[in-house]
Amino acid sequence: MVLSLTILVPLYFAVVTALKTTAELGGTGFGLPSSVQWSNFKDAWELTNFPRAALNSALITVGAVVVTLLTNSMVAYAIARNMDRKFFKGLYFYFVSALFVPFPIIMLPVAKQTALLHLDNRAGLILLYVVYGLAFNIFIYTAYINSIPRSLEEAAQIDGASTWTVFWKVIFPLLGPMNATVGILTCLWAWNDFLLPLVILSDPNSATLPLVQYVFQSQFSQNYPAAFASYLMAMAPMFIVYIFAQRWVISGVVRGAVK
Repeated sequence: MVLSLTILVPLYFAVVTALKTTAELGGTGFGLPSSVQWSNFKDAWELTNFPRAALNSALITVGAVVVTLLTNSMVAYAIARNMDRKFFKGLYFYFVSALFVPFPIIMLPVAKQTALLHLDNRAGLILLYVVYGLAFNIFIYTAYINSIPRSLEEAAQIDGASTWTVFWKVIFPLLGPMNATVGILTCLWAWNDFLLPLVILSDPNSATLPLVQYVFQSQFSQNYPAAFASYLMAMAPMFIVYIFAQRWVISGVVRGAVK
């Protein structure tokens, strides 16, 4: 309960600031507004070109989630079912070891490579989210797949199913809780991420919501109510998604960890 205050107090501060006028920002900043200023949200919508930025964030987020679920699950399945082979075991530890590599160390080389390969755009950003998510996703996918009985696959193979058919018809549907976990975590990461779009995207028209808000705050540094209003609008979609999907996140992580 005490640690939750580190989230609730800044959230309260953001909400009351977004509903105040600029003249009411003095003092501690925690006082309630004398009158609710809904016009701050209208100003933030127009000044940040919110629809375009939200569309960019949505395209990148949806693309990252879809490609991540399709590719990461296949890689994890191949590793989990061949862990007795040295190559696949080494591949597993190779992927998981990426968890210990801080992004700032490889940030500049990645930015230069994407520019040389003409991937400094939304498609390149989606690809990077998929690649950087491999380490953690394979770690939890593999633990979950190992809990699925091999007899289900053997029964399908006896009926003439190929490895590809076994994965899509038998394994992938059983990965529902883990797919929900990976999908939601990837969604939250791609939507809220600031650093990767900052160093990768070269076209201002492709800027995501965090980038647009950063530029807006630097240009209109005194208009804090509108800035905080834009933060709340950007947070609202992911807040709603997480409220409805949190039970799948928790159940997926627990199943993968226990089994």
